[in-house]
Amino acid sequence: MKKILAGVALVGSAVSAQAADLAVKAPYMKAPVAAIYDWTGFYIGANVGVGVGRDLAAHAFPAGGTFNSTYLQPLGAIGGGQIGYNWQSNTTFLGPLLIGVEADIQGSGMSTGNTTLNTATGLGTVNYNQKLDWFTTVRGRIGLVRGPAVGYFTGGFAAGNVKTTITETGVGQFGVSETRTGWTIGSGVEAALGGNWTGKIEYLYLDLGKRDDAFGTQALRTEYRESIFRAGLNYRIGGNGMYITPPPANWAGLYIGGNFGGALGRNKSTATTGAFTEQFHLSPDGYVGGGQIGYNWQAANWVFGAEADFQGSTQKDDRTAVFGSTALYNQKLPWFGTARARLGYSFGTTLFYATGGYAYGNVKTNIVTPLSNETFNRTRSGYAVGAGVETPFSLFGLLGPNWTSKTEYLYVDLGSTTDVFAAGTAVNTSKVTEHMLRTGINYHFNQPVVAKY
Repeated sequence: MKKILAGVALVGSAVSAQAADLAVKAPYMKAPVAAIYDWTGFYIGANVGVGVGRDLAAHAFPAGGTFNSTYLQPLGAIGGGQIGYNWQSNTTFLGPLLIGVEADIQGSGMSTGNTTLNTATGLGTVNYNQKLDWFTTVRGRIGLVRGPAVGYFTGGFAAGNVKTTITETGVGQFGVSETRTGWTIGSGVEAALGGNWTGKIEYLYLDLGKRDDAFGTQALRTEYRESIFRAGLNYRIGGNGMYITPPPANWAGLYIGGNFGGALGRNKSTATTGAFTEQFHLSPDGYVGGGQIGYNWQAANWVFGAEADFQGSTQKDDRTAVFGSTALYNQKLPWFGTARARLGYSFGTTLFYATGGYAYGNVKTNIVTPLSNETFNRTRSGYAVGAGVETPFSLFGLLGPNWTSKTEYLYVDLGSTTDVFAAGTAVNTSKVTEHMLRTGINYHFNQPVVAKY
């Protein structure tokens, strides 16, 4: 999703200026210790994550006539391996620069089969089933290095196998399975864990093009747009094996900050009028931004924290039309907030953490029919879970050692909202779930983020 990519575009600069700018003392060792981290060399690794599609499907009955428009949203776990090579240049005016290439191959459990709409005659139903079995990418990477952490942008070639099947009452089944090609862009953060091992968190947006199909007198146009959220582990072949992770930074104390990112909704919906029921997805996407406040406690490398945030959002889906385009939707998520616990482990000046807790937000749904034009505002509550990476942040030396940056994935479930529309003759229910990636900066009040132990 392009808006998620734009939302995390700060990653490349926010995370790029951190640990090397701080006065972190290496532990006393009898043997020599590599004091400078160099990213140059081959690496190989594995990753795991989640993928969600936003594949707009417009189905016309007949071609050029009445149509339904909805998002097919295959969802599921993804996992695979990657191999790559990095070059590090220490002579650029921006500071140490990483340039790399990476290829990966992924198995995918992404699928959806719960979109069922009525036929144009109303005498039967149309079921849509879509899967992404696998995908692969070959990409370049570029990022700014500050010691054992790097924030980077990535982009290049993408390919994947997509299967779409339509089963229609009175017509039969129409299906297509093909390997699609296109492009991908994304962003991520990677940090040293010790020795030759590094860990990363990454977002990729895949655009696999669009396809036009005809079967009988009907026509189907499908766009293939996938969002991938994943975490990975890399082993650097012949890399900095002598590098020793410095003592854990001091994360304890109060902090406050701001963030910016992007979010994608996958809101399973059901609309019923009389004897007719349709099942589909509403998929609001857009930018998110806001502020957070939190407090950390620390025991050796372990960090325990509590954080609250409040976000504004531009998320919107105004392209869904069902019941033969007689029900037009515009769903938004104007704002939301969370109150979460955090549990992390500090590898030197880099904190990897998991987070989870309470979430709440406003869901605004506008439905236009020949009988009405109605808007419904609902404040919903639920939960949020996720994970992230936090590192020191100096913005090319302009900020002091009390500043950090973070990149974070959150899954938010706000439960179900039910609205009666079309002058009381129809009912819509949406289960609101969100996938988001955001980056931010924090100011720590108590002590600078330097070695504690």
